[in-house]
Amino acid sequence: MSGPSKQRYDVVVVGGGHNGLVSAAYLARAGLSVLVLERLRNVGGAAVSQESFPGLPARISPYAHLVGLLPDRIVADLGLDLQLRPRRTASFTPVIRSGRHSGLMIERNPTDLTAESFRELTGDDREYDAWRSFQGRLSELAQVVAPTFLQPLRSRSEVQRLVDPETWRLLVEEPVGAAIEKQFEDDVVRGVVATDALIGTFADLHSPQLEQNRCFLYHVVGNGSREWQVPLGGMGALATGLERVVRRDGGELLTGAFVNRVESDGRSAQVSYQTADGNHTVDCSWVLGNVAPWVVRVLLGENPGPRPEGSQVKVNMVLDRLPRFRAAVSPPVAFAGAVHFGKSYEQLQQSYREAREGQLPEMPPGELHCHSLTDPSVLGALAMEGKHVFTYAGLHTPARLFSGQREEQRDEVVLRVLDTINLYLEEPIETLLALDGNGTPCLQAKSPQDVEAALAMPGGHMFHGPLAWPWAPDTAVFDTPARRWGVQTPVPNVLLCGAGAVRGGAVSGIGGHNAAMAVLEATGRRVSS
Repeated sequence: MSGPSKQRYDVVVVGGGHNGLVSAAYLARAGLSVLVLERLRNVGGAAVSQESFPGLPARISPYAHLVGLLPDRIVADLGLDLQLRPRRTASFTPVIRSGRHSGLMIERNPTDLTAESFRELTGDDREYDAWRSFQGRLSELAQVVAPTFLQPLRSRSEVQRLVDPETWRLLVEEPVGAAIEKQFEDDVVRGVVATDALIGTFADLHSPQLEQNRCFLYHVVGNGSREWQVPLGGMGALATGLERVVRRDGGELLTGAFVNRVESDGRSAQVSYQTADGNHTVDCSWVLGNVAPWVVRVLLGENPGPRPEGSQVKVNMVLDRLPRFRAAVSPPVAFAGAVHFGKSYEQLQQSYREAREGQLPEMPPGELHCHSLTDPSVLGALAMEGKHVFTYAGLHTPARLFSGQREEQRDEVVLRVLDTINLYLEEPIETLLALDGNGTPCLQAKSPQDVEAALAMPGGHMFHGPLAWPWAPDTAVFDTPARRWGVQTPVPNVLLCGAGAVRGGAVSGIGGHNAAMAVLEATGRRVSS
């Protein structure tokens, strides 16, 4: 599309990430005129796939890489052509104890293999029984909370009445670190459980602010099934499918359009943007911001306040073959799920303390994913050569650690990540790196600042800022559709539709759905079936 087809639209969506596309798809299907403005050449935001290494057809998902929160209902409502495939393994955590290499294997659908793995690690069945009991609590929580994500906000008390009182106390009222320490004794088991509280969140597991609890809640609730899956074709398949749906129903998308100003009187708005051929404006009734709330405030000319701070380093690799563990475990089985490194409970806390004091963690904790075992299509012709795509998602690496000497600090983190991984492998993982068409090893690292530079995501924060509880305070006033759906800003006709909305975060489409529902409620429209 060379430019907008009209000067005024019902809705202008700022940002063509997956949430913005979800909003546009719902609104276009309801008959509203919609224009999506995207700064980059392609839509998708963090949900993209790229051939990151010259001469190799492997498609990397360099930012987001799993789908766990996208509700089935959104896929069905939009007729989205998206296939998600479960991983056969939930996680494997290599362990060294008394000089012996072993590990904790947790299957997607636990069998005696998982039970025996717990038993070999801990000496008896007590930790496995505690783990099963805890997982049962989480499954019950997911079943009652997940459906509320696509409904008008409920109050805290309303949601609390749906949840078992003990589960509510453990996960909502007390720091999740305390709950984990009460439920489990083994340091490794504690660390495996605690991981979900720290992905994308820099926090002490005992923080009284409970940001770690909110992160934990989103990760374990998911789509009700609590399962994080691999999109066939890579994360870009989601963006491509959503773009197709938007265009199918008459929505318009303009890429290479950098939005630099939003002006609104609360009823009508004007969006200013820049393209290669100059400055432009477009009028609309509604503006949906698929950008961080911090960015929305900047666009409105307000003081945005403190910049969000991301805390995750990503390391993407193509390897000539699967690495071999020193422990007696099958690599195809172990790497079929998340492989945890440096993630015992004490290691997680030690890494947090080091980062809080301004030091790079000595053993950066993280998890290694090999999506090509679940979806070989991302390899293209490389699948016949035995190569595989890997992503390491590192924790406790906040943006503050990379200020001033970003490249040097990023390179140092990569070395420490590789050293941490190599403790458990038969051969150094760097010796398995494939070479691209220029003869360069296929390794790509991204600090939070690199993510911000690429995606205009302030601070490189994957959630656009600290996560909120997925409900409203009991004192909340639901006097507008925007407030009822948790997408409001101080300007009545400017709404959040991205990860920064209440119940936003991760690859879910929930923020996009809820912003669209608020607009439809305010305009008296309905989505056609």
